[in-house]
Amino acid sequence: MATQAVSDDTFDAEVRNSDIPVVVDFWAEWCGPCKQIGPALEELSDELAGKVKIVKVNVDENPSSPAQMGVRGIPALFMFKDGQVVSSKIGAAPKAALQSWIEESI
Repeated sequence: MATQAVSDDTFDAEVRNSDIPVVVDFWAEWCGPCKQIGPALEELSDELAGKVKIVKVNVDENPSSPAQMGVRGIPALFMFKDGQVVSSKIGAAPKAALQSWIEESI
């Protein structure tokens, strides 16, 4: 299960109303650190399938969701559980650090 693109229109349905925890990656095409963590998030999405859903929100195409979350820098990762933010992480990190953060949060 690869990461899934989510828009402002589908944010509530895919993230806040999800039955399993959701990692939201706020990113942009021009963001170097966003591109750095992209492959790691794809791998983690497959490895943790069923335990957590990893979604990506392009901040240039979907300005409403990041504004509601107070995103000021990207990449910005938020862990949602039962519709609420339980943890967040700003900036790039190696796959092992991302995996630890996700597993501690779910």
